Amino acid sequence: MATSSKAKKKTVRLASGRKRARQDVKLNAHNTSLRSRFRTVVKNVVKAVSGGDKAKAADTFKSAQKVIDSVADKGIFHKNKAARLKSRLAAKVKALSLAA
Repeated sequence: MATSSKAKKKTVRLASGRKRARQDVKLNAHNTSLRSRFRTVVKNVVKAVSGGDKAKAADTFKSAQKVIDSVADKGIFHKNKAARLKSRLAAKVKALSLAA
């Protein structure tokens, strides 16, 4: 039985549980914004590489590294995933500069 993400949550009885539920809403919103920022910077690097602009690709990759590391440090993604992604992006940027 698949449940949708919009499924109604059960009401929590304990006060500590109600507080936890309130905190989870705020935390979820923060994590979602960080994840979105992460995806955006990765997409910007890929766009710059596919556009063939070496300077822009190198610049966006440098700024993207900071965002990727900060998201990994906060535990939104695993550190190994962040390292793998940075490695792949670096390889694309390097290949772009070597191709010319």
